[in-house]
Amino acid sequence: MSEEKSERHVLAVLVDNEAGVLARVVGLFSGRGYNIESLTVAEVDHAEHTSRITVATSGTPMVIAQIKAQLERLVPVHKVVDLTVQAPSVEREMALVKVAGTGEKRVEALRLSDAFRARVIDTTHTSFIFEVTGTPEKIDAFVGLMRGLGLVDVTRTGVVSIARGPEAM
Repeated sequence: MSEEKSERHVLAVLVDNEAGVLARVVGLFSGRGYNIESLTVAEVDHAEHTSRITVATSGTPMVIAQIKAQLERLVPVHKVVDLTVQAPSVEREMALVKVAGTGEKRVEALRLSDAFRARVIDTTHTSFIFEVTGTPEKIDAFVGLMRGLGLVDVTRTGVVSIARGPEAM
């Protein structure tokens, strides 16, 4: 019997924007032992009072199918789309990265930030805060390079993703 391999999936969930909805979605994951790698949520239609929750998670194809089915059964959920398999999509994340250093390390951090198209959004004589946007892998690579140059702190938004083309979710 072959063992199914765990895969990373990004799910977009359209929900009513009301108290307790996020807790119910997160509770579904934690109650069944599913891991959330990234979670973002924001209101997307003020007039309709709907929010979009973007969840990055991993599991076997069977586990991902279970997650989608269980999400679709939650009352405030309007729609669940697996952006990993249902449509070509664009995925981005933003991070703020604080790096402290002087001399050559400072110069190298600035040079690398330019190569990654990171913007300096705050600077002192001994530190920078960079804003970098891209795929999670790009963010990981930038943070990894900054470790040797004086990385102090990192904060990340989590993944947002949207299907390509003219169709709405």
